[in-house]
Amino acid sequence: MITFKETGLSEKVLKAIDELGFVNPTPIQSKTIPEILNYGNDLVALAQTGTGKTGAFSLPIIQQINTEEKCVQALILCPTRELCLQITKDIQNFAKYYTDIQVTPVYGGTEIRPQIKALHKGSHIVVGTPGRMNDLINRAAIKLGDVRWLILDEADEMLNMGFKDDLESIMSQTPEWRQTLLFSATMPKEVAQMSKKYMNDTVEISVGSKNASSDDVSHEYYMVHASDRYKALKRIVDATPDIYGIIFCRTRQETKDIADKLMADGYNADALHGDLSQAQRDLVMNRFRVRHLQLLVATDVAARGIDVNELTHVINYNLPDETEAYIHRSGRTGRAGRKGTSIAIIHGRELHKVKAIEKISKKTFERKMVPKAEEICEKQLFHFIDKVETTELEEISPVNNFLSTIYEKLSNLSHEELIKQFVATEFNRFMDYYKDAPDLNIYKEDKKDNKGSRKSSDAYSRLFINVGKADKVGSGDLIGLINTKMKGTTINIGKIELLRNFSFIEVDKEYEQEVINKLSRAKLKGKTIGLEVANQKPATAKKGRQNFKKRRK
Repeated sequence: MITFKETGLSEKVLKAIDELGFVNPTPIQSKTIPEILNYGNDLVALAQTGTGKTGAFSLPIIQQINTEEKCVQALILCPTRELCLQITKDIQNFAKYYTDIQVTPVYGGTEIRPQIKALHKGSHIVVGTPGRMNDLINRAAIKLGDVRWLILDEADEMLNMGFKDDLESIMSQTPEWRQTLLFSATMPKEVAQMSKKYMNDTVEISVGSKNASSDDVSHEYYMVHASDRYKALKRIVDATPDIYGIIFCRTRQETKDIADKLMADGYNADALHGDLSQAQRDLVMNRFRVRHLQLLVATDVAARGIDVNELTHVINYNLPDETEAYIHRSGRTGRAGRKGTSIAIIHGRELHKVKAIEKISKKTFERKMVPKAEEICEKQLFHFIDKVETTELEEISPVNNFLSTIYEKLSNLSHEELIKQFVATEFNRFMDYYKDAPDLNIYKEDKKDNKGSRKSSDAYSRLFINVGKADKVGSGDLIGLINTKMKGTTINIGKIELLRNFSFIEVDKEYEQEVINKLSRAKLKGKTIGLEVANQKPATAKKGRQNFKKRRK
């Protein structure tokens, strides 16, 4: 393993990073720093979040900035305000002994005039989000004609967030002779296309495999019925008393619902979603960073840019549709040399998603059983005992004023009786809650019948709907109708059978009546929808139509 001194960094930079406690460069730093110091080819660097990417591009740039020129020489683009501020803070720490270097963060969601004022004073390094940067360009508040280094940090995230046009517009304002440095955790086709279009003689540096998850993260899944997902979440959290993590949901509404439920059930949790103002978002994030919150419930979009190295767990309340999104989620834990765990809560028909992620991420998921009551109570009890044992007592404490009275009240109890009373007082409510709690695990996948078709699991309700192939309706139309009418609610959909004049669709049993109520009388391809529970599959289309008419009467 090489040292920072062997990478060619200046004495001033070495002194700053030594004071920060860094001795050896990370793999991405050791490969990237020499390339940037030589001002060589354009660079594509693939590495997970938390691997030291900010140091990889900023350390060699800092010592090459010409402070006599009052112009933007390095432009760093990143997806979110939080990441923008974090990068700025890191660069300022690295440039501690280059006192003339000016670093300016620019980002949306706040007043633009102070940022324009800071730019007019002269900035050597600008860190910005694409939207705000374009706004500044359009106002002629920033000139990029002297940019020597253009850094795209979290490039895959920026493209995922729809910043492609903004990025292309910004890049067109920079000189062709710039050195472009693209950093990304994954390499989807959009990133590859941008690299090919805007970069020349590119050198690719990769730490680990493309689209692979970190080796410091273990992957687990729990399989339950869809209706038991929240119960399973609570048990997983209860069985891990020291958990400090992010729970990922698909929609804003689901994020709010899960956070509200957790808070109502007494957990240190809160939500992070797009409906929050910047001030509200900052408040939630600050509470989470200082661990006043143990659990943060978030959507993928809202969580982008979160920079917290100590997370123990990431929980996928729902698996994302894209494998790259799962890799980004799991990359929130297991950072800076720490170990982490990524958990997926799935129902019986989502096992194929786990297999698909395993194939692309090159990681193996371990099947775990949802903890039972006895296991949870045991872990909580011993966690509490450990906490009592390790609590440091102050010599001068307000408690001392009451000890003589307390000793007198408890003097009739023996040592053993006192411990029993102590434990019972603390845990009776907890044990009562889990008394007779059912087993939530699914132990077998749905079996196939002799025709090879899957039977519905107990978690699904089979519904009859009066449209079919003759109405030019496809599976996507039915799914789209449910998503539109049930907006804000995540509903698992099972098997869809499309026949000529009618169809069958399986939906979460817990949402059965709500789906019927909201979809009935809706319009699809010009036809009024009729929907109800189908107990038995009609033998023919004609019989199906007759049964539906009879039931409507």
